[in-house]
Formats: sequence, C-alpha cells, structure tokens
Amino acid sequence: MSLSQKIDTGGFLFTAELGPPKSCNPDAVRKKSVHFKNIVDGVNITDNQTAIVRLSSIAAAKILVDEGLEPVVQMTCRDRNRLALQSDLIGMSALGIENVLCLTGDHQRFGNHPEAKNVFDLDSIQLIATARMLRMGFFLSGEQMKRPPSLCIGGAANPFADPLEFRVLRLAKKIKAGAQFIQTQPVFDLDRFKTWMNRVREEGLDKKVAVLAGVMPVKSVRALTYMEDQVPGIFIPRELISRMKKAENPKEEGVKIAVETILCLKEVKGLRGIHLMPLMWESITPRIAEESGLLRKDSAAGRNTLSGKAKKTS
Repeated sequence: MSLSQKIDTGGFLFTAELGPPKSCNPDAVRKKSVHFKNIVDGVNITDNQTAIVRLSSIAAAKILVDEGLEPVVQMTCRDRNRLALQSDLIGMSALGIENVLCLTGDHQRFGNHPEAKNVFDLDSIQLIATARMLRMGFFLSGEQMKRPPSLCIGGAANPFADPLEFRVLRLAKKIKAGAQFIQTQPVFDLDRFKTWMNRVREEGLDKKVAVLAGVMPVKSVRALTYMEDQVPGIFIPRELISRMKKAENPKEEGVKIAVETILCLKEVKGLRGIHLMPLMWESITPRIAEESGLLRKDSAAGRNTLSGKAKKTS
C-alpha cells in the first residue's frame, strides 16, 4: 500500500529521514536504506539540507525505489525556478516516485556555498499549488500535458514560531493549495505543540490533512543548543538540556527522550503520525521504532527471530 493510500485509510503513519552523501556514491544510500526496510511508511530524502551540496534527492530516491522502499523527495524553492521545479516534479513521477515534500529551503548563507545566488521564484505554498496543478494535467502556463504525473503532496509546518495564529493560518493555506500531509519541525516543547494542535483541531484542519509530528533524537547537549540557536522558532525546555548535561551516556539519554516524546505524541488527538529526523543517525531508527511501539508486528517478529538466532550462536 502506497503512502498516499495509507493517508486515505486513516492509519497512524511513521516516516523517517535520510541524508544523502556528499558524493556520488550510491552504496552510501543503499547502506542507510537497511535501517528503514519494513519499518517506515516513507523515507524522506533531504534536498541540499542546510544549503550544503549533497547527492540529488531525486537520484537518491530512485536508489531507494530500487531497494524496495517508498521515498519522499524533499524539494526546495531556493535552488530552482518554476521551470526547473515543474521539470523535476514530472521527472520524479516518470521514475516511479510520487511523494514530494514542498519546502522553501534553508538560506544559502548557512551552507558551504554562502556566495551562491538564491532563486525563490516560488514559495513553498506556491510549489504545493504547482504540484497539484501538474497532477491535474496542467503546467503553470496553463498548457495541458498529455500524461500528468502521479503526486502525493506534502508540506512542512513550524508549530513553535510566533505568532501561533499565523502558523495555523499558514497551515490552512498549504492545505487549500493541495497538501495531503504535513511534517512538522522537531517537537521538544510538548506543551506548545499540544496548544498548536488544539488550534488545528478547532479549525477542523486535522480532518483535511495528515499531520505528522517531527521527532529528533540528539546525541549531545551541544546538538540541543545548536537547534535552539540556529533553527527559527525552536524552544528547548531547560529540563531537557539539564538531562543531557547530567547524562552519563548522552546518546542513550537522547534516545530515551525521543522515545518518551513519541509516546506522549501518540496520545495527541488528531495527530496522524510521527516523522523521525535522526540527522545522519539513521541507524537508530529501528530501535526507536521498537521502543516507542511504532514497529510493525511483522518487523518486530523478524527482529525477535534474528535476536534469538544471534543468542544461540553466540
């Protein structure tokens, strides 16, 4: 069953993120792919995240398709005008890739080519609308195409930036433009996220789109403070920073915090899933899925069988 079909059936979704290599090595993507097989409903491929050059998200997505996974191509407006965006959208569909997450993109000053010229011909809401128009069989020019792409369209949301009312309004605009699923910024402040979800439910938006809450396992207190300093709108509760500072094993504490966060989020009414953002720590995905109850029964049985075999042969 495709991600689009799973969205329509109303089940609880689990997606995760994969960072492509800073090279043309396809084996790097294949190696990471094993951490997602039979575990997630979709694998997001970042698109030059933080404005650092990496393997094309579409190329990496095709490798995942060949590995039996369902990719979600992240596509930013920073690097392409409307011609290139439309070309890539129909191109990925021609390769059998239908899921796209439409993003504005991190500013180039944060990356390894700060002198690069940005484009921003369209913004993320306009890109969502463009994808929807292409799916209906029309280019932005109004010209009709012979074979429209099959696209499942997603967008991002930041529940933590002020003002809250604007964040809900922006979500509504993305839904109106054609978004079928939404993945949020990583949740560290549960109270603020619940407040945002309350407003989302009050507006009836949870009935119109599948909202997936972002969860980011971190390895150190430095990673937490970096998120707070560099990501607009992110607030890290002091107790989380204190826990990481006091932890004898910060990585283990980071996993524990991520699992606790997921367990709390699963109780939030109207939430349709979890989006794990392991930031080049893809190997932790199966463990977090298992400990938070997101691992499918068939996957859990397979892992238990393998564990049993390992014990017998050790």
